[in-house]
Amino acid sequence: MFSICRQTHPATGIEHSVSCCFFNNDETCLVTAGANIIKVFRLVPEGHTKEVNAAGQPIPPKMKLECLASYTLWGNVMSIAAVKCPSAGRDLLLLSFREAKLSVVQYDPQINNLVTLSMHYFEEDDMKGGWTTHPHIPWIRVDPEFRCAVMLLYGKKLAVLPFRKDLTSEDGDPLEAKPLSDSKKIQPQQQITRSPTLASYVIVLKELDEKIDNILDIQFLYGYYEPTLLLLYEPVRTFAGRTAVRSDTCAMAGVSLNMSARVHPVIWSTGGLPFDCLQAVPIEKPLGGCLILAVNSLIYLNQSVPPYGVSLNSIASHTTNFPLRVQEGACITLDGAQVAPLGETRLALALRGGQLYVLTLLADSVRSVRSFHLDRAAASVLTSCMCVIEEDFLFLGSRLGNSLLLRVTERENRMLFSVDKPLEATIDLTLSEAEQQAAASKEAAAETQNNQSTEPAKRRRLDTLSDCVATNVIEISDKDELEVYGSDIRTSTQLTSYVFEVCDSLLNICPIGAVSMGEVQLLAEGETGDAGEGRALELVACSGRGKNGALTVLQRSVRPQLLTSFELPGCIDMWSVIGDPGEVVRDAHKDMEGTHAYLLLTQADATMVLQTGLEINEVDNSGFSTSAPTVFAGNLGNNKYMVQVTTCAIRLVRNGVMLQSIALEWTARSASVADPYLCVLSTCGRALVLALRELRPRDPTSARLAPTRQAVPARPRLLRAAPFRDLSGLFGPPDENIQIKGEFTGKKKGKSVKAEGFKPDTVYEVNDEDELLYGGDQTPASMASIMLAEQSKNPGLPKRMSRWWKRYLADMKPTYWLFVVRDNGNLEIYSLPEMKLSFLVRDVCAGHKILADSLESVPIPVNPEEEEEFISTHSANAEKLQEILVVGLGHKGGRVLMLLKCDNDQLMIYQAYKYPRGNLKMRFSRMAVSFPFGYKSEVVSCPDDSYEASALREGVRQLRYFGNVGGYSGVFVCGRTPLLLLLGARGELRIHPLSTSAPVASMASFNNANCPQGLLYFNAQGSLRIAVLPTHLSYEAAWAVRKVPLRETPHFVTYHVESRTYCLVTSLSTPTHSYYKFNGEDKEKSNENKGDRFPYPTMERFAVMLFSPVSWEVIPNTRIEFDEWEHVTCLKNVSLSYEGTRSGLRGYIAIGTNYNYGEDITSRGRILIYDIIDVVPEPGQPLTKNRFKEIYAKEQKGPVTALTQVLGFLISAVGQKIYIWQLKDNDLVGVAFIDTQIYVHRMLAVKNLILVADVYKSVSLLRYQDKQRTLSLVSRDLRTAQIYDMEFMVDNTTLGFLVSESEGNLALFMYQPQARESYGGQRLIRKCDYHVGQPVHAMFRLAARPLANAPPTRHVTMFTTLDGGLGYVVPVSEQVYRRLLMLQNVCNNYCCHVAGLNPRAHRTYKSARRGLGSAPARGILDGDLIALYCSMPLADQHDIAKKIGTKVEEIMADLFEIDRLTAHF
Repeated sequence: MFSICRQTHPATGIEHSVSCCFFNNDETCLVTAGANIIKVFRLVPEGHTKEVNAAGQPIPPKMKLECLASYTLWGNVMSIAAVKCPSAGRDLLLLSFREAKLSVVQYDPQINNLVTLSMHYFEEDDMKGGWTTHPHIPWIRVDPEFRCAVMLLYGKKLAVLPFRKDLTSEDGDPLEAKPLSDSKKIQPQQQITRSPTLASYVIVLKELDEKIDNILDIQFLYGYYEPTLLLLYEPVRTFAGRTAVRSDTCAMAGVSLNMSARVHPVIWSTGGLPFDCLQAVPIEKPLGGCLILAVNSLIYLNQSVPPYGVSLNSIASHTTNFPLRVQEGACITLDGAQVAPLGETRLALALRGGQLYVLTLLADSVRSVRSFHLDRAAASVLTSCMCVIEEDFLFLGSRLGNSLLLRVTERENRMLFSVDKPLEATIDLTLSEAEQQAAASKEAAAETQNNQSTEPAKRRRLDTLSDCVATNVIEISDKDELEVYGSDIRTSTQLTSYVFEVCDSLLNICPIGAVSMGEVQLLAEGETGDAGEGRALELVACSGRGKNGALTVLQRSVRPQLLTSFELPGCIDMWSVIGDPGEVVRDAHKDMEGTHAYLLLTQADATMVLQTGLEINEVDNSGFSTSAPTVFAGNLGNNKYMVQVTTCAIRLVRNGVMLQSIALEWTARSASVADPYLCVLSTCGRALVLALRELRPRDPTSARLAPTRQAVPARPRLLRAAPFRDLSGLFGPPDENIQIKGEFTGKKKGKSVKAEGFKPDTVYEVNDEDELLYGGDQTPASMASIMLAEQSKNPGLPKRMSRWWKRYLADMKPTYWLFVVRDNGNLEIYSLPEMKLSFLVRDVCAGHKILADSLESVPIPVNPEEEEEFISTHSANAEKLQEILVVGLGHKGGRVLMLLKCDNDQLMIYQAYKYPRGNLKMRFSRMAVSFPFGYKSEVVSCPDDSYEASALREGVRQLRYFGNVGGYSGVFVCGRTPLLLLLGARGELRIHPLSTSAPVASMASFNNANCPQGLLYFNAQGSLRIAVLPTHLSYEAAWAVRKVPLRETPHFVTYHVESRTYCLVTSLSTPTHSYYKFNGEDKEKSNENKGDRFPYPTMERFAVMLFSPVSWEVIPNTRIEFDEWEHVTCLKNVSLSYEGTRSGLRGYIAIGTNYNYGEDITSRGRILIYDIIDVVPEPGQPLTKNRFKEIYAKEQKGPVTALTQVLGFLISAVGQKIYIWQLKDNDLVGVAFIDTQIYVHRMLAVKNLILVADVYKSVSLLRYQDKQRTLSLVSRDLRTAQIYDMEFMVDNTTLGFLVSESEGNLALFMYQPQARESYGGQRLIRKCDYHVGQPVHAMFRLAARPLANAPPTRHVTMFTTLDGGLGYVVPVSEQVYRRLLMLQNVCNNYCCHVAGLNPRAHRTYKSARRGLGSAPARGILDGDLIALYCSMPLADQHDIAKKIGTKVEEIMADLFEIDRLTAHF
């Protein structure tokens, strides 16, 4: 069985984060990594601010995260670190991968991608020391002065990477120094080829000191002359049960690294640390030293002073003999805690329950720490990594909830009178402050409620991100997302309070524990889908855990809600035009805000004009021409004027009155506008650019369109032209005069340092030493310039003084450009209105990765005879170009996209990016996008078109910009495969297919009283549909998504078809004081009271409930709580034969449970069977029409671990047996049983075959024979493997078993008794295997979409991963498999191996045990790699096709077919 595996939703969890200068040294970015995805974000301010912090320094405004780049690697990132590199102009990133690989990468503007500078591989067998399993993570640690980096190898050795000395010198950017030779292959400069690292070498830790083993953490310390590494290790191990005889087992050693001589003396060591040490945190100067975090204690160590430690709870006092003081008022544990430094003596601690603490080290005059101050500041998301950005922002990355960006501010200092005031006084202080806050926030809350009722868009945003898109702590719809507590840090003299505010959150849907398909409820009529379509489906997944638990609703396609539709046959194209808004002032980038007044419909020889008020009706005297077909209509002059271009004339209209009509000498083919310019293109390849001018000011009727003084050069022939208004400031050389006051831009020679000048009439008093050191807001200019000059030398000064955020708030002046594609394949960019050629690209339609400006290298001919030959070249690629569109999307229109649509089913999307050289200081880079459900570029035609109509249809624009549909801006792509391209403020390009799988002939945005922010589209049958986007979903994610917060851990979800509801099992954990003891013959409950400082264990309390897919909330009164200590192990929707009243099958909800009392007491469980019945709903609550009805609930002989149905019988795994039951008269009657392996946790049935998964012993296949009533073992996999989930693979008459294993592998087993290696059928044969790279925890299958000519015989098996990814495995024919396998092997050499990772190595089956016959079988194609073929340059595509002996069209057809087979949800 041949198949292809592809991931259709990327991983969303974040496991690592680091802040560094990724693109250039002027701008700090946040780099996050999760699974195999690296993303780069920048902080963008929301608005101006005048706030100051406690020291009187300016505070940056609230920020949003904008994603600037995203990279998918062929391997999972294990650890990440950044190295400052001033000489290269930007930082280096160090990435480590399983098991011991290290890559040094850096952003390269020439290719707009990551370039690998050096690779280090330490996986030789002698490194591993004979071990085959390696739990150790290859941590990377970098010396704070960037002299070297180390990586831990297999927990036993260290790899040392020394950096060059000149890495940190300030030689300037090598790109600036030498001119680039812009030939096809860019010659690398000598300077870049030098690797930033010197030769690496390995230290064996046993040779430093034979006791060093079982490394717990490694960290570099501050303030040493040579790089000094701290090792925290446990020479002889122990565990909690042995602390009575062996406790303090941990130790630490400080190792000085002399890299030139390669000698490494141990200069400092301490033993006898508590056995539960977790990690070490280096403390910056002036204190120095390090902080050891243990589960129950905190210890500060420094080489020259005695240690100081505190116990955080009462467990520490009797598990360690290390001298500890009691930390008053604290009862916390630090397991799973994350730490980030907030300055020299303060740390932010995020505990595993999501509480945020601020820890302050209080030192005396000789710099020895004499006490800790722990302060509960807020409750937030369950954190998996933390990082401080620009010293005022804290990023909390999470795998279990949405990642948050917090702003950290210190409030004002207040003097305290006495040193030893009791703690109550401080609490009182915070209380009063909190009360004031509460009063202020009540007003804010009242305001927000008003806002919420008036702005549905805003309210929708709060729902979808559920947790926190809040601007005010009170606005957060989720109460515990960020609770601010009084936060006072007490020292002898002053009290600083910290405030954390949520600025932004990144949506995360992992870990997906269980998933279920359901029907979409809110469908408009006429949208139930055609007969072949089946029902409209959506996915509901269980995400997150604890208070971050949520249900995630996912839809791959956008399903517009239909408001109404008209039959209007014969319409070819349409435009909606905005009416005069009156005097409205608004931002330049919100140019589509008005209401639409007219709708123009093009017919074969005329134009129909509809007025769109409260009703839609045809009008005659609108000022528009109706006698000829319209090729364009739009708005000019800030939406004051409407312009219409027919095939033979141009009209300017205002308020239904025609102001001007221009007759054309040639036939117009298409037109487009960039306010105030209009560009009209003729069928003969000429272009006319007109500008709107008001002749008399304040008289709108005097406006006229006039051609620009310089015309567009007409030869060579123009194919396409598009004007563009740029708001991003990317185009054109950056102005020197927008440098911001008070900003210091680094060492650019010859520029004076601009500093804040004196303010008139201000008396400057410098009254405090702090003011002198840090400068308040009133700093005299001379002092500011001294400070700013100092700041570059002394990194200790706060960066916020430079007000780095100001540059994002400066308003850009719009510039105007004309993009022209000519017959010879050149793309030319002219500046308007001067018509000066500013940028030229050769052969733009060849699909190159980078479009560079070749103006400098083009020879300009002198005499006209030569010119003829120079321009007469003709490009075959350019002929295929059908359309060009340039749009500015994203934050303030700052992301410029150029879309080129060609007729070989290619839609190329280029993004403009900054580049330090060239005329316009920018380049275009191709975005590797994949079109879900495939893409076809042909025009939608009607069979009964006349010749004129079909000629017009050829010219219909399929790429249409929209400025406000449901609050989003983007591009519609019409045609056979309609798509929505969105790029919102988050900055990631999202492509959503339209679910109406019918083709869409044309589209327009439509904003009207009855249809707010909606859209219009024509389907192929000539029916005009008016629709809006459903508002309950967010479209800024990879799939349309809605996250419904549950505030408890979801475990299982399943859809009940008859009642159209979801059945959901959740659990809530609460601390418990009691447990069960075994007293000889029975169990007895005992209560323990260990005092206030004991961290009590938590107990999960399970419940089952019904969930409504209409309102997305729990249906009232359907929640059923389970007994205490009872855990739900499985939930299935089963169809059982019901003999009591009527024959036939009926759907029931079956639940298996187990009572977890502890290891001394025998486990027992229950089987529960519920029916979901219809009842009379309660008044005013229409959703309460469904209830649970308990059919059966009895205790079994052992724990019930898995359930399913077979032929109408219930089959259950109870303990080590599998039983088959029949449901009779509300009781289960046993039918058959069989003995099994260790612990069965998944069962699946098809017909009479049952597939059983064991936690440790892989899979077995059972068969139930109904006539003999016997259950027998057919075959099993003889290896040991840890199974997560499994599903059947169906290809016509072949059945395979797809199994997901613990290491992130998929394996496909088949039952082939005739094969020799199956021992006569006793053994299941592993036919294929594949490494997904993420643990697959849930699978389901559904019939593949039927293709036009083939019966639906295949099933698609979908899977979801614990990192938030989704994907599919689908069977393919052998012919397709062979062709795509050759393609995959060739693509492996053509694709970019970021960080040196090889796709083939990544996809190879990975197993810790090397058993016999466990060589990888492969056999599953890597769909992610093959999909890159579509976005390769055309020349490469032809090369590859030639190498494997096929045509590009055949490969594209295969890929399109696979896309259509899997076009679900």
